[in-house]
Amino acid sequence: MNDLINRLIDLAFAEDIGDGDHTTLSSIPATAMGKSKLLIKEAGVLAGVEIAKVIFHRFDPEMKVEVFIEDGTEVKPGDIAMIVEGKVQSLLQTERLMLNVMQRMSGIATMTRKYVKQLEGTKTRVLDTRKTTPGMRMLEKEAVKIGGGVNHRIGLFDMILLKDNHVDFAGGIDKAITGAQKYLKEKGKDLKIEIEVRNFDELNQVLAIGGVDRIMLDNFTPENTKKAVDIIGGRYEIESSGGITFDTLRDYAVTGVDYISVGALTHSVKGLDMSFKAV
Repeated sequence: MNDLINRLIDLAFAEDIGDGDHTTLSSIPATAMGKSKLLIKEAGVLAGVEIAKVIFHRFDPEMKVEVFIEDGTEVKPGDIAMIVEGKVQSLLQTERLMLNVMQRMSGIATMTRKYVKQLEGTKTRVLDTRKTTPGMRMLEKEAVKIGGGVNHRIGLFDMILLKDNHVDFAGGIDKAITGAQKYLKEKGKDLKIEIEVRNFDELNQVLAIGGVDRIMLDNFTPENTKKAVDIIGGRYEIESSGGITFDTLRDYAVTGVDYISVGALTHSVKGLDMSFKAV
């Protein structure tokens, strides 16, 4: 994970700075020292503090970061999350990347916290998805955890999730499940198997075959979800997915599902407003 984050940071600096930040280099002496503060301008949940430290130190190991508010804390306008001290040139060149990461991560953590609070009093946990910004998945998934959510698989490598297309291309539920079981045995891999079902016929096929860890109910209504939960009877983990909004979230949770996956946590989130200003 650390290697992926370092590569992301290097790529982001290459994209932003190119052959040099000519504005800063032309207007600020290399010896000038200064301080900048991270000012919160909107209420939400702060996320990305630990990554910000990595960004600053990767660019200039001599930058000093004093943190006042940790990841996962609820913040309000006027709060100062950190003060960073070092070369003014370094402060100016790291500002945008740090803000881009922290604003996006804080937006995701804020949205996740809202969903988590909506589920209070039920056993259901909110899951993220693979609907993330390419290259930024590790950071976005970390932000979901900071907000109180749970990471689904990180990618295609850490779980088997047989979705509708896999089932259709494989030639049915039976072939998809037995193929996955055979593959894992041959490769000596210990991965969980989850399968998506679109209706009660597919659900009954899965229950007849068995050998999976979790069943995903795709685009079921809350009423049908309750029926499915009763049919499954606690034999497998259950995840609800597809078209679930904040307003319908609790209707699904009270049916007794273990998880609800929500693409909106990462795919269409608004960044939390904050700025990095000279002290």
